[in-house]
Amino acid sequence: MLSPKRVKHRKVQRGKRDGVAHKGNTIAFGEYGLLALEPLWITNRQIEAARVAMTRHVKRGGKVWIRIFPQLPYTKKPAETRQGNGKGAPEGWVAVVKKGAMLFEMAGVERNMAYEALTLAASKLPIKTKFVERNIME
Repeated sequence: MLSPKRVKHRKVQRGKRDGVAHKGNTIAFGEYGLLALEPLWITNRQIEAARVAMTRHVKRGGKVWIRIFPQLPYTKKPAETRQGNGKGAPEGWVAVVKKGAMLFEMAGVERNMAYEALTLAASKLPIKTKFVERNIME
């Protein structure tokens, strides 16, 4: 599972996730990519499930880049606990994904194989996505 080695603060506030991604919104490494069409938190487990689905579909061929990283801790209060008494304990890690962010990239496989693999990865994520290709003219 992806998680940071160390963080400055154990618990953080929720922050914003509206707006569009100005960084990490183009294909930078591979030939094909998976683009986010809505803002959402994606957990480290969801990222790992998508990565496993992709790499297994291409039978460990090609190369895969994960362009998001879960660096925000999220907390949860125990079940059947009254309100108040402070913030809950850290439960896991999430990546803040904004609209237009590139989630995954892939290279070294043909187009239809990459499309199938990235579609399979998208089915593991709770977010609307779009398959994109590198522009030939770049």
